[in-house]
Amino acid sequence: QVPLVESGGGLVQAGGSLRLSCADSGRTFSSYAMGWFRQAPGKEREFVAAINWSGRRKYYADSMAGRFTISRDNAKNTVSLQMNSLKPEDTAVYFCAVDTLRPYYSGGDYTSSKYDYWGQGTQVTVSS
Repeated sequence: QVPLVESGGGLVQAGGSLRLSCADSGRTFSSYAMGWFRQAPGKEREFVAAINWSGRRKYYADSMAGRFTISRDNAKNTVSLQMNSLKPEDTAVYFCAVDTLRPYYSGGDYTSSKYDYWGQGTQVTVSS
């Protein structure tokens, strides 16, 4: 059973917006940091954003800061990524991930190896 399920991807024109959501499929991830990563065809997976367990600390890749906003609702066990001013170079499969190895970790991580559970990804395509 896939522990995380992403939704909200799709096709959008440049300058448009999408909101991605990530929900657990039975487990409670409210005690753990979570992150969003993306992978474009032929490229390595890259960090997008992370949020600590409480939601008070948020981290962004430089190219996404100011355009993307990560948030979480621990009561609903969901994490969201609001993406505005989308560009064609944002086209990728977006993955959410959770770091269950460090409960109540105060920070977030840019490194994919720190996350031990992943969703299957949702495709985001931005047309020019």
